[in-house]
Amino acid sequence: MPELPEVEVVRRGLAAHAVGRTVAGVEVLHPRAVRRHTPGPADFAARLEGRTPTAALRRGKYMWLALDDGSMLLAHLGMSGQMLVQPQGKPDEKHLRVRLPLSDGNELRFVDQRTFGHLMVDGPGERADVPASVDHIALDPLDAEFVPEAFVRALRARDTELKRALLDQSLISGVGNIYADEALWRAGLHGRRGTRGLTRAQATELLGHVRDVMTEALAVGGTTFDGLYVNVNGESGYFARGLNAYGREDRPCGRCASPIVRESFMNRSSFSCPSCQRPPRRSRTA
Repeated sequence: MPELPEVEVVRRGLAAHAVGRTVAGVEVLHPRAVRRHTPGPADFAARLEGRTPTAALRRGKYMWLALDDGSMLLAHLGMSGQMLVQPQGKPDEKHLRVRLPLSDGNELRFVDQRTFGHLMVDGPGERADVPASVDHIALDPLDAEFVPEAFVRALRARDTELKRALLDQSLISGVGNIYADEALWRAGLHGRRGTRGLTRAQATELLGHVRDVMTEALAVGGTTFDGLYVNVNGESGYFARGLNAYGREDRPCGRCASPIVRESFMNRSSFSCPSCQRPPRRSRTA
């Protein structure tokens, strides 16, 4: 699933190629793509046609185009969603779900192979610039309003495992499986370690690694696996070349040369070094 760096790359592309261009039409090719827009595809189209995006914004893994009537076109990419800007008349992608012709002769296309992503038109929540359906999402670590000290306190107060906490979008948004594993590897901490046992210094260091790994990924366009994540021009990201843990099962750890191991975690895979990231001992009663 695209995480903060990938979504931010797409947001920047939308800011450059969609903001200021009027939506000249709307074509919903698969109703599942707008399933979260509860009034249905016809209402989705009616609320978008003729509107002009004024800004491209993001919180965590969600991004949206602010529209000139105060509403917002919210996008979540799911596992395989793509927001592409293509010239009108270019052949359709195989999994094209929604087409939005723009006034400059291009069109915004939502392509989604697995149909887990979605688009919807939403109104503002508590803040005029944030959709109501995103109100519950925590600030992400690259947000100017993110308060590191508050996150450190909240993390240490949780009674859960470290990786579960990093994936909790109500605590910190934008972190997914890839960047959680990478930050934990850099910090030398195992994902099953309890949050309650963290010192303030350890929690602060971990947050620093979360920020660093995301900033580095963003600088090279994010991480692409299986060609599913691309930017608005269809280009892949290159951070996969710099991964130290994620997807590196049986390959040597860059610190100690121990083979990286893969474990099942929350119906997905976790990758860690068994030497540098010692797992916590399981209690006899567990």
